[in-house]
Amino acid sequence: MNPDSDFLFILTQSQFLFFSYLCLMKIVVCISATPDTTSKISFRNNDTEYNSDGVTYILNPYDEWYALVRALEIKEQLGGTVTVIHMGPPAHDAMIRKALAIGADDAIRINGIPQSSEHAARNLAAQAAGYDIIFLGKETIEYQSAETGAMIAEILDMPFISFASKMDVEGNVATCQRDIEGGVEIVQVHTPFVISASKGMAEQRIPNMKGIMGAKAKPLQVIEPLPDSGSIRYSHYVLPVAKKGVTMIDAQNAEELISILHEKEKLF
Repeated sequence: MNPDSDFLFILTQSQFLFFSYLCLMKIVVCISATPDTTSKISFRNNDTEYNSDGVTYILNPYDEWYALVRALEIKEQLGGTVTVIHMGPPAHDAMIRKALAIGADDAIRINGIPQSSEHAARNLAAQAAGYDIIFLGKETIEYQSAETGAMIAEILDMPFISFASKMDVEGNVATCQRDIEGGVEIVQVHTPFVISASKGMAEQRIPNMKGIMGAKAKPLQVIEPLPDSGSIRYSHYVLPVAKKGVTMIDAQNAEELISILHEKEKLF
């Protein structure tokens, strides 16, 4: 066998492995903590602060069920790593460990409480820079503002795909689907980009015992937060108006129904 040919084959193989390593997908998922849906909601300090006393926090479902799981599916398909980033206090470490148990490789916790969507976005963006895909859930279930993803994209000067219900990746191109009024919108985007995931992006995964035990050994880095700019401040909170009781009307009494809708509810 020709020695020069041997050397050429080894060099080509090494180059292939090197470039394969470079092409592995680096994905980050921004996760948030939200109150359990059974929590009692109240405010304090003249309704300027949310009262978190006695509240149980969970991993935001949109972040967990759709963003994180789809990120893991892409990793399983293409190779690479999935990192989760969270901004919150040490009490949220258990929630972060759940994300690791589901399958994330490592985690970063920014040791501070977000004062606004902008404050969270600036801190998350500082850690998410350099990743190929930045995932978030479409919104958190308590604020429902859907602001953070767009802010991260603006800070990092990346494309942003919001409310995506499906995504396929081939090479460095992602084809995303969004449900719109009366139809479906298909868009394509090159990495790096930011995407917020809605229902349909993936199916929920339940961490198994192996994942739970393995999560204890996975790295969780804690860093200090960037200062808050103070440009956004919550004025106060207001609880929604209590729902009214149901008025039962006999099916044969259409006149009573019309009278209530017209005279009391002022609907016409």
